[in-house]
Amino acid sequence: MNIPALERDNPLDLFYRQHVMEVRPAFRDVTSGHEDQMAKVSTSMLAGPDTSVEDYVLAEQGIERLRDAFTEYFQKYDALLLPVLPIPAHEHGLTRFTINGRTMAAAHILTATIPFNLTGLPALSMRFGTSSDGMPIGVQLAANWHSESTILHIASLLESLSPVRDQHPTI
Repeated sequence: MNIPALERDNPLDLFYRQHVMEVRPAFRDVTSGHEDQMAKVSTSMLAGPDTSVEDYVLAEQGIERLRDAFTEYFQKYDALLLPVLPIPAHEHGLTRFTINGRTMAAAHILTATIPFNLTGLPALSMRFGTSSDGMPIGVQLAANWHSESTILHIASLLESLSPVRDQHPTI
């Protein structure tokens, strides 16, 4: 997949700059008095610096570039198939990962899903395989706005081919 806007604008950076301004007041309201019970994402959201108005506007412009790039992509293609994570599923509680020799914070492995959160494009993820150590491997489908039926149709085709299609959780 070659979408130049994804190389120019880091979706995770755009997400944090936009999200901090929009979500921090609500986080403060709902977590007040419950600081000892907060999830790490809430703690991080409240601890970080405020996004300046200038950075917020730059983030919004970056998000618009992503929307434009995906508009162009989906004029040529019906859907986009990509991994959910650059690694198989992992144990809970891990905060750092080393991928291709580069160590990064756990939040950075979400970069494949963030563009769809930012742009509002329909996307879904599904299990499609299993790693050698038994952890799930997921794929993600995205399509143009108002193309949920396309994603669901492709997902049903993938599910019929998936090596894990007959695996179900034990009750």
